[in-house]
Amino acid sequence: MRKRAAVPPAAARLTRQAEAAAPAIPSAAATSPFTPQGLGHEQPVPPIPTHAQPALPPAAEAAQHILSPQPALAEPLRLAEAPGDPLVSVIIPVMNERRTLGRVIREAKRIHPSTEVIVVANGSTDGSAAIARAGGARVLSYAEPLGHDVGRGVGANAARGKALLFIDGDMVISAAQLKPFVTSILQGETDVALNDYSGPTDKAAVHSVVLAKHALNALLARPDLKGTSMTAVPHAISRRALETIGAEALAVPPLAHAMAVRLGCKVSAVKHINVGKLNLLRRKRERTNPLEFLIVGDHLEAIDWLARHTDERGGFGDAGRKREFAR
Repeated sequence: MRKRAAVPPAAARLTRQAEAAAPAIPSAAATSPFTPQGLGHEQPVPPIPTHAQPALPPAAEAAQHILSPQPALAEPLRLAEAPGDPLVSVIIPVMNERRTLGRVIREAKRIHPSTEVIVVANGSTDGSAAIARAGGARVLSYAEPLGHDVGRGVGANAARGKALLFIDGDMVISAAQLKPFVTSILQGETDVALNDYSGPTDKAAVHSVVLAKHALNALLARPDLKGTSMTAVPHAISRRALETIGAEALAVPPLAHAMAVRLGCKVSAVKHINVGKLNLLRRKRERTNPLEFLIVGDHLEAIDWLARHTDERGGFGDAGRKREFAR
């Protein structure tokens, strides 16, 4: 279970703020969502200027008056201003990954000459934290498990880089495969660089998580993204994206994904890595707490956020129904 007390859901906070009509203050960038200020005082979702984006099907076009396209990016990111600050932060949530963690860190350090590696060791009892320190990583250690993906938000809140790359401690992915995600951020090509992995859809029974990812992108008027998502690693975000959505939202990746698209970040699928073959099945966990249900719930939370910040139909029209005649 996620430690929600430490990292409250961004959606619930934003809803309370909207209902109370609190005075707007400058954006989520002004405060860290892991401080008392949090997302609860974030300004209402602003309208987004219209720019060109991929062609949309008719249903998605109907939502464009609310789900408007992304603004153009600013110029490529510059070097970190503070002396000694890294350009790239690689964030690795870890719970008992000693078998692979050393190799994961070695590849992460090879991505860019100016890289910090942050390992969020939570609930580890196998010496993973010691392995990470020996490998030169900065370790944030928690005795108890924080819950699925909370380590991403914790690591992002501590990161100093201009590009933040998220990977897992149990997947050894070469630096050569990881570099395109960071490069696309540093060169200003995108704000969110996704793994171009949509999951298998050519089966008689498609997995519910794959369906949820496709559905969320359709509701966001981004069917071009197919099943790509911030749920899957590796992916990278710019400092600008982090300041837009807040680190807290990263604890619920579909929510962070929806916020990034809706709040005007440029979101792109950058490189295909088949993590389906790399992702180890945790049989004990799947017997007691199937991750499938958690991730589907995350997507429902993202859809709830979208509806609360557009309208009850998520911006999709009602085709002039005269519902009063059916009462």
